[in-house]
Amino acid sequence: MDKLFDVELTARLLQLDFVLMALGAAAVLGLVAGALGPLIVMRRMSFAVHGTAELAFTGAAAALLLGIGVSYGALAGAVIAALLLGLLGGRESERDSVIGVILSFGLGLGVLLLWFYDGRSSNKFGILVGQIVAIEQQDLELLVGSAVVVLIVLAVIYRPLLFATVDPAVAVARGVPVRWLSPLFAVLVGVATALGVQIVGALLVVALMVTPAAAAARVTSSPWRATVLAVVFAEAAALGGIVLSLAPGAPVSFFVTAISFTIYLVCRVIAYLRGRQRSLRDLSGSDSPRAAVRPS
Repeated sequence: MDKLFDVELTARLLQLDFVLMALGAAAVLGLVAGALGPLIVMRRMSFAVHGTAELAFTGAAAALLLGIGVSYGALAGAVIAALLLGLLGGRESERDSVIGVILSFGLGLGVLLLWFYDGRSSNKFGILVGQIVAIEQQDLELLVGSAVVVLIVLAVIYRPLLFATVDPAVAVARGVPVRWLSPLFAVLVGVATALGVQIVGALLVVALMVTPAAAAARVTSSPWRATVLAVVFAEAAALGGIVLSLAPGAPVSFFVTAISFTIYLVCRVIAYLRGRQRSLRDLSGSDSPRAAVRPS
């Protein structure tokens, strides 16, 4: 327990270059995840994020086996997954089954590729649950460049995408290109998912892509406010998870998911209390003498 809260050790580790690099990567990932998260929640794509992460894991495993950058492999795998989901899961009725098929295939193929890999077992484990010591300068540069592209494209398509998300039938009638907006957004989600593989791992990247946005949706119905809150929550989980993991040397993914889940629970409690207060106000208003007197 003392090792878990060793402030002096944490302060020393925060001065190391690889830790600062990991914090920078986490900050960029939190920004991208928070920006995309509310739309992922509104479009009910949480399961798709998980499926995309499995193909990102497969791509990372292939890159590890071939001796190239894990980030490049994860990015390629996630983009391929997003394209497959966009092409094969066009109908909403069959989307979940398509995601399940792609998810299971990607996970099985990734496990096979890791079995062929003869290197250090920590590299295999890092793909699954994150490994901040593996983040290098070129990884950070790729992450920042990819994040900039994702945010620029999202800014360009945000309004029609939000319109198509809230009311797709009316959006189609108004001429919004819904048919190509969905695959494009899926690719953006795929790129963002790949960015999180080295930080939180392929298995738990959904903790940053979905949980902060789900928490924000509990306390506000405004898409803009939800986006701001999701970014704040994702940054707190990503950065806080790395800082808390330093002293014990534990996997970052646990602390990231723990912080995200705690934020989600707090937001649920806030939403419950608000709803209860609203119900009490409505009840007291209906029971008042003024409310009981109605004009004939």
